[in-house]
Amino acid sequence: MSELTPTSESIDRVAAALLAARHPHSPVMLNEAARTAQQAADALGVQLGQIAKSIVFKRKPDGVAVLVIAAGDRRVDEVKVMRYVCADGQKLGRADAAFVRESTGFAIGGVSPIGHITPPVLLLDDSLFRFERVWAAAGHPHAVFQSAVPDLVRLSGARVVDVAEEVAGEPAAVVPARVLNDGLAARWDLARRLQPQGVPSPCVGVCTMQIQGNAATGDAQCAGCWRTLDEIATWGRMSDNEKSTLWNVLFAREDAQFGPA
Repeated sequence: MSELTPTSESIDRVAAALLAARHPHSPVMLNEAARTAQQAADALGVQLGQIAKSIVFKRKPDGVAVLVIAAGDRRVDEVKVMRYVCADGQKLGRADAAFVRESTGFAIGGVSPIGHITPPVLLLDDSLFRFERVWAAAGHPHAVFQSAVPDLVRLSGARVVDVAEEVAGEPAAVVPARVLNDGLAARWDLARRLQPQGVPSPCVGVCTMQIQGNAATGDAQCAGCWRTLDEIATWGRMSDNEKSTLWNVLFAREDAQFGPA
């Protein structure tokens, strides 16, 4: 595995999307092609389920692409997918290579959850939340990027659903509540819309200023954005890199405080 050397427009498109979202992990190149989830897992030395594979369906009759992001060790249940994306008179069919390339801009084996030419209908199966970190295609069979699952939800804009076939004896996946409600994920999206230039403040348009902790010892945190009073006071003097790093720290604090759903 090596750092990315751009080799195609499709990889560049994914890399640009990751950079624009200030994602901390850029695409990397695998030494061997990983056209299947198993090949990717073997190349990375991770569990099969940690590969966030992309399955593309073609909705009929309107020809809309439906992309399902699922764990590599799970089979996608087409009937479940139809319940979320098909209205009366619509059905799903498997997409051929020409349709996948035309609709997403990627070839089969390198379909990324982000950076599409035309945004598809996006679903993410909740079984991915079994893992702290997953790997997804980055626009080419040799290219992948890593992500925490909540970050992948934010990056892709996918709806979190249950579309995998049931596995006997396995408990239901636990999806962190902040993915489904007005936690920091939603606040980041709002802040980016309100302040598109640079790294937005966690309190742009969303500040609650409810202090938790002990202000006397310096560990008090705002219950709205999870920053300490010192971090709030020094935000304006931070560089964009420092602000991006702090955003990641805030997500970790929210996880520690809020916990899973």
